[in-house]
Amino acid sequence: MKWIAAIVLLLALTVAAAKVNTVAGEIREQSQVDEARPADAIIVLGAAEYRGKPSPVLEARLNHALLLYLQGKAPYILTTGGAGGDPLFTEGGVGRAYLAAHGVPPEDIIVENEGESTVESVVTVGEIMQRMGLHSCVVVSDGYHIYRVKKMLEARGLKVYGSPRPSGPVSKWFYFRQAVGYVLWRVGIPV
Repeated sequence: MKWIAAIVLLLALTVAAAKVNTVAGEIREQSQVDEARPADAIIVLGAAEYRGKPSPVLEARLNHALLLYLQGKAPYILTTGGAGGDPLFTEGGVGRAYLAAHGVPPEDIIVENEGESTVESVVTVGEIMQRMGLHSCVVVSDGYHIYRVKKMLEARGLKVYGSPRPSGPVSKWFYFRQAVGYVLWRVGIPV
């Protein structure tokens, strides 16, 4: 009986590893595609902020979103991200301030500033977009992050396009980590 259980466990682990590997490949492919086109909103996924200033990663995401906005891809930019341990600032709020300082009218910037994870931010973004009657978006983040976010927003009934921020080479670890997060989300474990 123990041998049967061990074989079943080994098969399950093999299938799970194969699924993660397949998804990691899909994530890598998506990370290299810029699908930017006219939509109802541009979504900027949060990243670290330091005492009210965007980290280099967040700044690069915001600059990319700003470029898309100036190209007329969408009338709104939605910034995301909670406090991450900062008692005074949120990633979403810092994103809003940065975009406003770079000429985006404050009424065109929507802020989601409660999410402590990608899953939490995406749930709130979906609710905000539904309340506002918005049905499509361009997601701006690092390339390896877009696949998972697209799938989560599509599950909420939105039409989603990805537009990765410019960046250098990416470690395979990032694709693997996102693949594990995606597979866990698919089975109901939000990470």
